[in-house]
Amino acid sequence: MNADYEMDTDEVLRVRLGVLRQEHRDLDDAIHALETGGRGDQLALRRLKKQKLFLKDQITRIEDKLIPDIIA
Repeated sequence: MNADYEMDTDEVLRVRLGVLRQEHRDLDDAIHALETGGRGDQLALRRLKKQKLFLKDQITRIEDKLIPDIIA
């Protein structure tokens, strides 16, 4: 493989999107574990949910960049 290979913007965004989606799933699992654990820390739970929402917003922004608007 060529050592000088550089990823274009779309490729970088797709990789970032994959990482963000995995982090979002991991947070979802952590939130679920706290909620079903019985004595979940409410402050930690709120922070995780806020972080999950932030990740969802980032995912949406990247998806909007990758998928152009089509005017019908």
